[in-house]
Amino acid sequence: MAENPSAGANAAHVAAMGGAGLDNCPLMPTYGPPPVQFVRGSGCELFDRDGKRYLDFLAGLAVTSLGHAHPAVAEALSEQARTLLHVSNLFGTEPQVEVAQTIDRLQGGGGQVFFCNSGAESLEGAIKLARKLGGRGRYVVVSALRSFHGRTLATLHATGQPEKHETFQPLPEGFRHVEYNDADALEAALDPSCCAVLLEVVQGEGGVNVADGDYLRRVREICDERGLALIIDEVQTGLARTGKWFAWQHHFEPSGGPSGAARPDIVTMAKALGNGVPIGAVWARRPIAAAFSPGDHATTFGGQPLATSAARAVLRTMEAIDAPALAATRGEELAGKLMGVPGVTDTRGMGLLIAAELDTDAIGMTGPEVAAACLRAGLVVNGISPTAVRFAPPLVVSSEDIDECLEIFAGVLAGGGTD
Repeated sequence: MAENPSAGANAAHVAAMGGAGLDNCPLMPTYGPPPVQFVRGSGCELFDRDGKRYLDFLAGLAVTSLGHAHPAVAEALSEQARTLLHVSNLFGTEPQVEVAQTIDRLQGGGGQVFFCNSGAESLEGAIKLARKLGGRGRYVVVSALRSFHGRTLATLHATGQPEKHETFQPLPEGFRHVEYNDADALEAALDPSCCAVLLEVVQGEGGVNVADGDYLRRVREICDERGLALIIDEVQTGLARTGKWFAWQHHFEPSGGPSGAARPDIVTMAKALGNGVPIGAVWARRPIAAAFSPGDHATTFGGQPLATSAARAVLRTMEAIDAPALAATRGEELAGKLMGVPGVTDTRGMGLLIAAELDTDAIGMTGPEVAAACLRAGLVVNGISPTAVRFAPPLVVSSEDIDECLEIFAGVLAGGGTD
């Protein structure tokens, strides 16, 4: 493969960003100074400004599930850019309809879709819908500790990580947090002011924590008993990542029976839907979606033709390759092989969303330090906690890619972070 001839370009990039610090960086200090500038990608590979190759086992935080520069998505974007970019949601567009119909079919049918631009926006829409459905006086949304639902003021408060709240107080009212996987704690927190329960089947940002199936089914029963909407956040897990089209389908029947009651009422999604093109969506069962009236919710760019043309190509491709089966097979392989790496004590997750728990005393590094050392060695992963590293590669990852990943990972753990 051809390399970028500009040797030292990454060093030049770091200098242009203000050096090792952030004082002179042109970007706001929300992520820290970027250590690498990527300039192109293909499949599971990324290349920086020096031409150095990296194996991508993070997929842009579970976004590029079909890999980088997928030809079907690139062609769809190119064609749509020459055809129609924007008309506003006062009017319909052709790709929007197919994407909404496909999402509804993958959810089991009987619902409607609202398009937006991001995961946080999809949660904002879901929260507003649940409050409108609940009516005046019923506004509290109960979510789980260690959850992550976004960084807008409302979704930040829905996020069950109090350490992230304090800087931005006072946050919007109406959010309550309980222990994850504890149905009794959830039930005890409910009162007549509650309108919805909001959960992730797998807490991705919270550490790749997996919900118990019996717990989720009990939560569904509690919501039915109390007349609450059950919102499932599939922003990271949706669209085949866990081995099903949506993670909730591991525990509930997609059809949900005649009334649809044995499945979520509202499901949010984003990330993988556009394979890197910003798009989010809220799906709700029709009786739930009917709570919204014209003017209750809107977004200027939500579901515009460029984004939905990308999503259409993504969904068509995912169905053609049976993406859930790929995620299930490769996820089992990755998890199994990780357990053979010295320094890994356990794995958790579903499909191709996996955390490797580390013996940090033995390897002499924390999870974030391991991720930084992997990046230097040419592997992109994420230090999700002080003791764990997250793996979320493209769903098209091969066995050879997995073997190369684990060779690099094992070398980093054995070397204690030395280059």
